[in-house]
Parts: sequence; C-alpha cells; structure tokens
Amino acid sequence: MVEKIIEEIAKRYPLTEKSVGEFARFQARGMTFSCFAYAAEGLGHVSVMTAKGFFGLIKMDTLVICPEQKDLPLLSYDRIYAMGNDTLIMELYDTCVQPITDVSKVETVKQKYARLPERVLKDGAKEYWYDDIRLPQSIAKRGKEKHNFDAFVEEYLQAYLQMDAPSCAREEKVKKTAYYVEGLLSHGGAATDVLKEELGEEKTATLLRSVLFGTV
Repeated sequence: MVEKIIEEIAKRYPLTEKSVGEFARFQARGMTFSCFAYAAEGLGHVSVMTAKGFFGLIKMDTLVICPEQKDLPLLSYDRIYAMGNDTLIMELYDTCVQPITDVSKVETVKQKYARLPERVLKDGAKEYWYDDIRLPQSIAKRGKEKHNFDAFVEEYLQAYLQMDAPSCAREEKVKKTAYYVEGLLSHGGAATDVLKEELGEEKTATLLRSVLFGTV
C-alpha cells in the first residue's frame, strides 16, 4: 500500500529521492527494516520505513508526510499485518503555523468508514503527551484482511491532499514538526522504544530527525 501512496503523492508533487545513508537497510528485533526518504516539490518531506520478519508472518509499513512548504498538518500512516490481522493507523498532527481552517473532507471520509472495527488499546483512556496536537480526524482500525482497509486509505489520503492550505516558510514548519519529533524521543512510544533498544538513543535520534521527519 505504501507504493500506492507514494504514487498518489507523486501525481501532485514531484518526488526526488534523498539519501538515507546507513538506514537504507538494518536489523532490529528479528525484523529487516528498509527506509526511503523523498523531497516532495511544493509539499515537503516524505519518508517510508518498512519491516518484515518471522518468515513473512509480520509486515509493518510506516509512511510520514511532513509538510514544509504548505501549511498542512503532519500525516503519519502505520500498517501492521500479523497472523491474518490488519491494523491501520492514520494520524494527523497539528504542525500548522496558522490555525487549520478546514478538515471537513477528511472528516467525511472518516465517518464514511466508521463501521470498520476500531483498534482498542489495552490501556483504555490513558492520556498521551501528544494529545494536544493530535487531531480528532485521526483513525485507528484493526480487523481481518477481508475488511479491505486499502479503499479507506486511498480516500483518506485523497481528502488530505485536497485540503486547502496556504504556502508557508519552511523554518516555521520544521519547528512545529520538531516539537513532535523531540516528544517522541523524550517520551518514547512503542516503535521508538524498540529502535532505541536495538540502535541506541543516538542512532534512533538521527533516524527520526534526518530520515523519517526531516527536521535536520
């Protein structure tokens, strides 16, 4: 699915691949990770991290859109396939310089697919450090492969890319994105904690800042 997302972005914003150095391919927790990063002309920084392991029984895909030239929220896409289960997480984070004016298209898509099974967290109503910037149009679903989350992803992405947003200065946007990135590094999270254990804190920080979010 990440390939399709990249293709859709490229239709609107020409992509130029960036070097990711040592993070092009690495091992962690029995999984093989691959990373890619792109400069999206007129939009900003786009990254992909994929992982496969356990004889193909587990596959994880992450894609991040960090707008730098348009004042859009940051979009984070995660997809986990494991033992016949399909988990989809698409989150929007308010990294905008100006107040977000219209997210109605994304909200419409979210409501259209509201019937799909929700991903229920074990910690219930636990609060998170990023709650103040995570937009309510974010979604988290978990079901069997037959639920076909792909159609949901395609429509959600199209709605996101069609959002009206003014141009902005890169420096201001990067500061907003950096708040989220530094929060991940200091507060941790499921994926970030695994990377820290396997790569160490310094390499994990470089991976997040340079490759996944492009803040340095």
